[in-house]
Amino acid sequence: MNPGSAAQANAADLVADAALSVPGVVGLHRGAFGEVATYLPGRRVEGVRLTDQLCAVHIVVRIPADLPAVADAVRVRVSQLVDVPVQVTIEDVHAGEREGAPS
Repeated sequence: MNPGSAAQANAADLVADAALSVPGVVGLHRGAFGEVATYLPGRRVEGVRLTDQLCAVHIVVRIPADLPAVADAVRVRVSQLVDVPVQVTIEDVHAGEREGAPS
């Protein structure tokens, strides 16, 4: 997949949507310095780093939750969309609703 290609943009958006649709996930996390992102022309998909070798998804989870189960659910859902290994990192936890989740 070429960096910045239409296919990569579509895949990164699908991965982000899939991760956010998992119960318990309240947001995507861009990393400590904003380094977790897929860079596209004119924009970036934060919380998802999609390359030819790996799909990294960094999430924020609502607590209380079974953190390993939430991460596994994200991995399973995203794995159906990409042809590379999926790595899920729980970057933060959040007590509350989806609105106002940290990014």
